[in-house]
Amino acid sequence: MSILSARPTDSSFGERTDSAKLHEASGLIAGIAAFTTWGLIPIYWKLLAAVPATEILAHRFVWTTIFLSIVLSWQRRWSELIANARSRRARIYCLTGGLAIASNWFLFIYAVNVGRVIETSLGYFMTPLMNVLFGAIFLRERLTRLQFAAVLLAALGVLNLTFGYGRFPWIAVLLCVTFGLYGLLRKQSGTAAIPGLFIETILLVPFAVVFLIYLQRSGALVFGRAGWPLPILLISTGIVTAVPLFWFGYATRHLRLITVGFLQYLSPIGSFFLGVFLYHEPFTRGHLVTFILIWLALALFTGEAVLRWRSTRVREIATCALEASALD
Repeated sequence: MSILSARPTDSSFGERTDSAKLHEASGLIAGIAAFTTWGLIPIYWKLLAAVPATEILAHRFVWTTIFLSIVLSWQRRWSELIANARSRRARIYCLTGGLAIASNWFLFIYAVNVGRVIETSLGYFMTPLMNVLFGAIFLRERLTRLQFAAVLLAALGVLNLTFGYGRFPWIAVLLCVTFGLYGLLRKQSGTAAIPGLFIETILLVPFAVVFLIYLQRSGALVFGRAGWPLPILLISTGIVTAVPLFWFGYATRHLRLITVGFLQYLSPIGSFFLGVFLYHEPFTRGHLVTFILIWLALALFTGEAVLRWRSTRVREIATCALEASALD
């Protein structure tokens, strides 16, 4: 009886293992798709170079909100959204988070269309380090020695570009600051990715609509005056914004955090190669030294994260072994 009863258990365990592996594989594909899309998205914004960044941003808010409302209806998540919207804390954090992501979107679009793609990649390479710094400042998280060394190397990289190249990389710094703030505010809001983004965008949609009406009345609105490709591209900003977020959300549910941490470097790597090899932006020795310092900082940061994850796993395995021996 004991052998027969063990068989379905083993079979069900094997099925669960296979299912977990399938979800992990699909999560990996989704994560690669999300971060690769974000890395190659400068190509898309270059197609909209004839449109001012402010108008692109306004369209992005409007069409993203419309697209997300369709997705929420399809997923039947309006009750979840309403529950989040009733929370005063969630509304405040989503509003401030919306302002942070609006600043980030504007800076990125502006930087791409004025030929500063390499600087955007520098900003997103620095983002993980900014997240650690914000965690220490706002969440009272203690920096380890390796994390502190990584932040210090990143600061040296910024100073090198400032004094060696003669220009402070303000786009890179503001990109990582605004995205770091957005991540912090999103974490504090307690909302899921899609409902949270919907609340963030819909709170700012009235301002976007008013701005578009102002542009239309003043005769400065590009939408509708240009040929059909530009309006279609502007409408598709909602899809371009939301779809990678779906993939990212799926990846974070089915992958270890350390894996997602590695995948996130695909985005700035893609932008870096676009800036250097496709758009042939200036890449001086000062840029090279700064990027090397940032990459060394990321190596320290990632190595420390891997060591911490491994030590946690070892403790978990040891705890499980002790519990199993106690049961025996």
